[in-house]
Amino acid sequence: MIWTIVIIIAVVGLWYWYEGGWDRSLFKAAPGCVCENLNADQANAWLREHPETQVLDVRSKGEFDDGALPKAVNISIGDETFDSQVTALDKKKPVLVYCAGGFRSRKAVAKLKGLGFKNIQHIHRGYMSWKPDTQS
Repeated sequence: MIWTIVIIIAVVGLWYWYEGGWDRSLFKAAPGCVCENLNADQANAWLREHPETQVLDVRSKGEFDDGALPKAVNISIGDETFDSQVTALDKKKPVLVYCAGGFRSRKAVAKLKGLGFKNIQHIHRGYMSWKPDTQS
């Protein structure tokens, strides 16, 4: 029993270490670009302050149909035409991207950066962390 707990703690610790390194690399500032990793409260505030933001949900259609952020557009990262579909978004406007827990949306952030998007906001821990905005 104790070894099971030790293994679980080790796996969780390794994931957080891996994710932290990935985040330091992925969300590194680049000249002329903004790429931020926001918690749910920060994302709510961002959307209030930047109503022009394009909200990109990269989950599957079934997940999206079960609930999504207001004004979200669903383009699944698992779709082979993801790159061509996201080019329909305005690269000059901010994009807030999310998935269920943050893994797929991190992959989407890397793709968006590669496609030339200049202002990318990401919801850390994804839709599972989302709470509707209660401020007016």
